[in-house]
Amino acid sequence: MLRNYLKIAFRNLSKNKGYGFINIAGLAMGMAVAILIGLWIYDEISYDRFHKNYRRVAQVMQHQTYNGQVETQSAVPFPLGPELRKSYESDFKYVVRSTWNSRHVLAFGEKKLAKSGPYIEPAGPEMLTVKMLSGTIAGLKDPHSILLSESVAKAFFGDKDPVDQIMKIDNRLDVKVTGVYEDMPRNSTFKGMQFMAPWSLYEIDSPWMKTEEDPWRSNSFQTFVQLNDNADIEKVSAKIKDIKVKNIRPEQQKYKPEVFLNPMSEWHLYSEFKDGKRVGGLIEFVWLFGIIGSFVLLLACINFMNLSTARSEKRAKEVGIRKAIGSIRKQLILQFFSESFIVVALAFVLAMLFVLLILPQFNQVADKELVILWSNPLFWLVGISFSLLTAMIAGSYPALYLSSFQPVKVLKGTFKAGRFAAIPRKALVVVQFTVSIILIIGTTVVFQQIQFAKNRPVGYDRKGLIVISLSTPDIHNHFEAVKDELKKSGAIAEIAESGSPTTETWSSTSGFMWKGKDPSLSADFHFNEVSHDYGKTIGWQFKDGRDFSKDFSTDSSALIVNEAAVKFMGLKDPVGEMLTWNGKPMKIIGVTKDMLIQSPYAPIVPIFYSLSSEQGSIATIKLNPQANSSTALAQIENVFKKYDSGSSFEYNFVDEQYASKFFNEERIGKLTTFFSILAILISCLGIFGLASYTAEQRTKEIGVRKVLGASVANLWRMLSMDFVVLVLISCIISTPIALYFLNGWLQKYEYRTDISPWIFVFASLGALLITLLTVSYQSIRAALLDPVKSLRSE
Repeated sequence: MLRNYLKIAFRNLSKNKGYGFINIAGLAMGMAVAILIGLWIYDEISYDRFHKNYRRVAQVMQHQTYNGQVETQSAVPFPLGPELRKSYESDFKYVVRSTWNSRHVLAFGEKKLAKSGPYIEPAGPEMLTVKMLSGTIAGLKDPHSILLSESVAKAFFGDKDPVDQIMKIDNRLDVKVTGVYEDMPRNSTFKGMQFMAPWSLYEIDSPWMKTEEDPWRSNSFQTFVQLNDNADIEKVSAKIKDIKVKNIRPEQQKYKPEVFLNPMSEWHLYSEFKDGKRVGGLIEFVWLFGIIGSFVLLLACINFMNLSTARSEKRAKEVGIRKAIGSIRKQLILQFFSESFIVVALAFVLAMLFVLLILPQFNQVADKELVILWSNPLFWLVGISFSLLTAMIAGSYPALYLSSFQPVKVLKGTFKAGRFAAIPRKALVVVQFTVSIILIIGTTVVFQQIQFAKNRPVGYDRKGLIVISLSTPDIHNHFEAVKDELKKSGAIAEIAESGSPTTETWSSTSGFMWKGKDPSLSADFHFNEVSHDYGKTIGWQFKDGRDFSKDFSTDSSALIVNEAAVKFMGLKDPVGEMLTWNGKPMKIIGVTKDMLIQSPYAPIVPIFYSLSSEQGSIATIKLNPQANSSTALAQIENVFKKYDSGSSFEYNFVDEQYASKFFNEERIGKLTTFFSILAILISCLGIFGLASYTAEQRTKEIGVRKVLGASVANLWRMLSMDFVVLVLISCIISTPIALYFLNGWLQKYEYRTDISPWIFVFASLGALLITLLTVSYQSIRAALLDPVKSLRSE
């Protein structure tokens, strides 16, 4: 019986090749989209699961109240780790302090490379369950040791064993290689950790940590923990809530610090906090693309249903004869489901080929390294189950509808589908185009929001601006000589040092008092210590006052603030105003126009700039606009290597760093565009098939109309009008749905675009144009047929 079902199914496909192709190609595209999205979602939800202690590891974080708002941060004071170990020993297996994953120059002999890594306590590698390839996982117990990732070890030593080799960090700290570990996977929070150095070495190199007057005040480090097997993370988190407030000075308690544990399972998908509450994160995009994938697959299933039911009259006699010779409805349902299974099986094979072809481009757009999980049984189990489900969904309506025909009516020739038979098909077409139009509108709004933020004034000149990380004090110690040589060479216009890059602020500070300040207000300001020519280098614009100058020795206790800081402090005439910073008097000498430093979608933050005589973390350079960039960069490299031969020369253009702030939104926009195009293509395939069937069914009507004088234009309008009406209904339905969801999405951005009515108009016009182009081929083809051939059978 099954063999007979399959044979008939293949005969029907070979007999109707055009409809078979549309069905299989449409389903294949829908399934390919679903597979791609499934691989992307799998990668997202498996983030950090590489670490075997995934469920037991957490980061110690804190909520603090600043400027009237609760802010959440991962930076904590360095004494917090030992205090957790001492006071809550029974709850934690490991407590691990770490610096940030920052760039350092590693050297072996004459070879020097800049690599990223932290100084971390010895239990770190074991807590993270790094896979050791050589050496020992306990290698960081030696304060003068280093663990290298496999890729870094190969870069320095090739295929030789690096264990026990002596290297240098930042051209001054000698360390011995005690182990090599496998590179962290891309879907790990620690993917950029190219080496690990001992925390004890950092303490040796940072004597200020032992002489710090108030070590609980500075939030500069990270702390990770692994809970004991019998500990509950929520209960322990509640236990340690007040650990910081018990150790800080009374004047700091107004910031209301609350320490809590952020489990590793929440780091990637639930990373956003607002007013001290977790509000989501990338999980929103996981749901978004999951819904898009489901709808795109549904569009493909709708094509199958529509084409199958539309051709019902063609198969009515087959159903009648089968019922007349004894077939029961159950057998007919199985027959039609078997056809659905064959179409889906062929579509699944074709979908896998599509995925193989598209995956490299998809990875590039999604910034992933996804691969088809050929050897994973779960992949095949999901794939087969998914195909069976698709076959059931796509074949259910045709199977139940076609098997319900009455044999007497069919065989007497009195069977008619009825004037309401087309309503389900029309409803499904409306659903198809509603989804497609929503995707078109959504994609347009995403890119409009990105462009809106890009057009926001940044308040400084990014053109020709580069930043260089300073890992050693050598450039700072010879700063004037470096500056003179570079200016004489014509390579640069200006150079300056700063504590943070132009597009970020790495530090903030409190303790400021000013006239009229509410004593109960816990104020925190972003803070950047710079050299004299910083403003001239980046081209900041003054609203009032002046820049730092070497002509004024008093500028060592001067501040330059931005407009947002003036507004926050409520100062009417800020220039010349005296402030105190932890008791030290400071004078505002200038007010700059607001500069866009943090998120381009967020309000400008209050920021203070002060002069520093200490080494900056960043050298900011303005290239000479008259010089060739390549030549200028080569000259800068030569000068930097002359004074800092132990460091590699690496730079970043500020405009590229600024552009990276739009990465997530642009990636979402590109992915949505990709899926929208496929959704529209699938809808067009379906409507093309229906138009073809409609023209075929009305061939004789068209012939009669032509004989009676109808023009090609009249016939085209008649055949196209039904589809145009359906798309117009889709436009009306999609507009409020898209408006509701896009308004909700835009609310997460404080600096956001308005949704213009023209977006809906152009999306609707685009959908109508696509529909007319798709339908017109079949409509005009049918209208051009010779009526003699159309009517000769009569």
